Amino acid sequence: MGGNSKTIVWFRRDLRIEDNPALAAAARDGSVLPVFIWCPKEEGQFYPGRVSRWWLKESIAHLEQSLRSLGAVLVLRKAQSTLDALLDCVNATGATKVVFNHLYDPVSLVRDYTIKQKLAELGISVQSYNGDLLYEPWEVYDEKGHAFTTFDAYWDKCLCMQKESVLLLPPWRLVPAAGIIEEGSVDEFGLEDESEKSSNALLGRGWSPGWSNADKALTEFVEQHLVDYSKNRVKVEGNSTSLLSPYLHFGELSVRKVFRSVQMKQILWANEKNTVGEDSVNLFLRAIGFREYSRYLCFNFPFTHERSLLSNLKYFPWHADQAHFKAWRQGRTGYPLVDAGMRELWATGWIHNRIRVIVASFSVKFLLLPWKWGMKYFWDTLLDADLEADILGWQYVSGSLPDGHELDRLDSPQVQGSKFDPEGEYVRHWLPELARMPTEWIHHPWDAPQIVLKAAGVELGLNYPEPIIGIDKAGERLTKAIFMMWERDAAAMATNLNGEKEVVVDNSEIANLTIPVVVLKESASCPATSSHDQRVPSIQNGKNGLVNRKRPLHIEDEIPIQNNLHNVNDGAGTSKTDEDLCSTADSSSAKKQTASRNSFSVPEACSLLLREQSMQEYESSDEKESSLEQIGMEKGIEEMVSDTPFSRK
Repeated sequence: MGGNSKTIVWFRRDLRIEDNPALAAAARDGSVLPVFIWCPKEEGQFYPGRVSRWWLKESIAHLEQSLRSLGAVLVLRKAQSTLDALLDCVNATGATKVVFNHLYDPVSLVRDYTIKQKLAELGISVQSYNGDLLYEPWEVYDEKGHAFTTFDAYWDKCLCMQKESVLLLPPWRLVPAAGIIEEGSVDEFGLEDESEKSSNALLGRGWSPGWSNADKALTEFVEQHLVDYSKNRVKVEGNSTSLLSPYLHFGELSVRKVFRSVQMKQILWANEKNTVGEDSVNLFLRAIGFREYSRYLCFNFPFTHERSLLSNLKYFPWHADQAHFKAWRQGRTGYPLVDAGMRELWATGWIHNRIRVIVASFSVKFLLLPWKWGMKYFWDTLLDADLEADILGWQYVSGSLPDGHELDRLDSPQVQGSKFDPEGEYVRHWLPELARMPTEWIHHPWDAPQIVLKAAGVELGLNYPEPIIGIDKAGERLTKAIFMMWERDAAAMATNLNGEKEVVVDNSEIANLTIPVVVLKESASCPATSSHDQRVPSIQNGKNGLVNRKRPLHIEDEIPIQNNLHNVNDGAGTSKTDEDLCSTADSSSAKKQTASRNSFSVPEACSLLLREQSMQEYESSDEKESSLEQIGMEKGIEEMVSDTPFSRK
């Protein structure tokens, strides 16, 4: 604390005081004004669901206490504009500097860029830091300087880029910035209304938000459960994973600290020749890599929240069947493993990552529901709802990544139930109507003899539904849809007047796929800058040369983030105002505040911003505190059906 400047620390999804680069830099320079701004209007369609808002409220309260104990007060502001709220704080305190940690989702990228530009125009210094990743997206590229589009190639590159890790200790004292400013209260944010409190109280029995609790959860996992991770991760019943993903999403836990803690065990078990422990570490670090990769994709391909990385789903004939969507949401599909997962999600806001993959695949492949419906429901209901991780997961499951599931891959819930819930305990726990079904029939009750069903008290079609669609019929429908997609693509190519061609294929023909090339490394056109400055990638087409477009080329349809339930066949989104399509986890207050969810303009702005600016500085940072290392994690990418990068655990 050798300086005398007044600095505003803008907290977002970095709700911790330990290993927080922005907070550490501000504390070192002088007096500090910590600020958290809640702007529902800017959240748009990404307004969080009930359980996610509960976690945010608890985490902010925990951070507020911690900062107060260090001598500073967390200023809480509910605003119509984040920029205006920051300027109010600047004017009230005479602050000359604003610092924050990077975010990589499309909304944040545009907002942060705009705020930095506006503040700089007013003569206010702005610096941002890497508080969420081990490697910044612009630090990892192939030998040609292009962004990676497959996980293994990206991960191998990361593992070769070892960095020295220096964890930042919490400041022992903070000097509060002088000025007259109201502190505010988290209750003013409206994150929880009276009707939600009884349900939220149940969440508090199983989870303890807050950065110090995150630290305890990490220690418990690494010391007690990591060694058996490779064996236990296949279990869908019970706490078989790290359960760290909510802490990581809200930044209560440093990815760098997680990585370093696991690495220490890796060294120990390697010396002890503990092969089980080594396998567990390798699997867990790969899960960390998937979280890191999710940010990498979102930054370099900012359209992936509304269109697939590949162009293969642009002409896919989605079935916008609201009745099927409702049955899937409510766990009434007639497939026990799928139904159990969806009921657990509704009841707890949490499901094992393997189950996330299974229910998402069922939605897309069996029911042919638009991916955006499913992803929007995940966003509304998951406790650890994370935009980047869910984008990666839904793109992977839908076959829209070069290394994802094949589009024609149809995994049987019956077979997966026998594999991942062999005794049927998970199904019995969440489907009490099947509690007395023998293990032999628990995952396919429709095949059970009538005498068995009667003894178990199961009446198919009455107290438990018949399968919503047969496996054979689902396979036929999927095959037909794929052929229709190819036909539509061929017709579009034939009538294409400007000669542009978007290839629509599945993963078996990777060589023909159309993916925009993102150039991360340029030697001439970039001004000299710190390696920790945030960059803006330049996107080029496959034939050399900048993509010069007002609007991004639609590579189409994948990761479900928007909730547009019309025009589903265009792959760009589905829109519907029908109450059915609102998540059942949405509270009445959330619905009031998200009236404009279906109109979302940030993706276009973000694509324009990221495509048309060639590797220019996002900021000027002369600090180098934010040297995170390798690969970050979000628990739950761990459990995936075939190592599927979905979300967290």
